[in-house]
Amino acid sequence: MSEGPAEARSMSRVVLGGVAALKRVMYRGGRPNTFMRFVNRLDVLLYGARRLSPRSGAVLKVKGRRSGNITSVPVAVTTYRNAEFLVSMLGPDANWVRNVQAAGGKATLRRRGRETPVLLEEVPAEQRAEVLRRYVAVAPGARPHLGLGPTAPLPEFRRIAPRHPVFRIRERPR
Repeated sequence: MSEGPAEARSMSRVVLGGVAALKRVMYRGGRPNTFMRFVNRLDVLLYGARRLSPRSGAVLKVKGRRSGNITSVPVAVTTYRNAEFLVSMLGPDANWVRNVQAAGGKATLRRRGRETPVLLEEVPAEQRAEVLRRYVAVAPGARPHLGLGPTAPLPEFRRIAPRHPVFRIRERPR
């Protein structure tokens, strides 16, 4: 006997709920656990590759605020109204956010095998909601961290906006 649409949707919610719970465990305290650090390293290789990179995938390279070493982090680039943005799914205390702020917004983005020097400008919280909604549409893995899906009403995104920094990407001269 085949399942109907209602049963399939219900099963889908259970599976997605389990994935969301697993993601929260893998990023407990806003930091990736050992397994996720390994996965992130693989993503850095994948996102920086010329042909294997997902369309929105990129590698953010930024100088560490304490070590001074360049750190590489996989990110999803979100396009909204002809502008590109980065969003912190882990909030303002994510290392890459703090590093970008300490570096005055100077960073490098590697996409499809090409590196571009960029200046990341933090977007005020009251202007983030629509970018956040677009972000969860292109980065489904971030949904458990934001707690919203792409069909959530805009006021819900306004409510969470102060907790999730958004940076506008601008090219900077080499």
